[in-house]
Amino acid sequence: MENPMVLLETPEGEILMELYQDKAPKTVENFLQYVDDEFYDGTLFHRVIKGFMVQGGGLTFSMVEKEVRDAIANEATNGLKNTKGTVAVARTLDPHSGTAQFFINVADNSDLDHTGEDDENFGYCVFGEVVDGMDVAEKISKLRTKSFQGFDDVPVDPISIITARRFE
Repeated sequence: MENPMVLLETPEGEILMELYQDKAPKTVENFLQYVDDEFYDGTLFHRVIKGFMVQGGGLTFSMVEKEVRDAIANEATNGLKNTKGTVAVARTLDPHSGTAQFFINVADNSDLDHTGEDDENFGYCVFGEVVDGMDVAEKISKLRTKSFQGFDDVPVDPISIITARRFE
């Protein structure tokens, strides 16, 4: 069975991601449900850090968090590493708090990998990889940012996910 693919359309260009269903089955199922529900349409890349990552998938243009489903179990024990180009689940300090938000690593971020079972070392679950359009993610990561409505690293000029669709 081929891995599912998702295409993100942004004002900066398209990002095509391959999802690793065999390595993170619950995470991929969760992400695809949000894609199929068109949840990501009109959300922002609301946190971008040059040389680190771009995060999106949960906030509107008004910086209001969209209503999400229940959090999923963190599958960071799957052996996948937070290397440049990988896609991972965003979460709070609670390792099992991931819902809809995700990030694209624009550098190798080994400090985000699973190294232990405690909260501090549990890591961030990688569930996919950018297979085309990494230049778009890198361009987004280099945008000027500001603090806005209690959020840091928000692009001065909003960058939306226009659409997120399965790609056949």
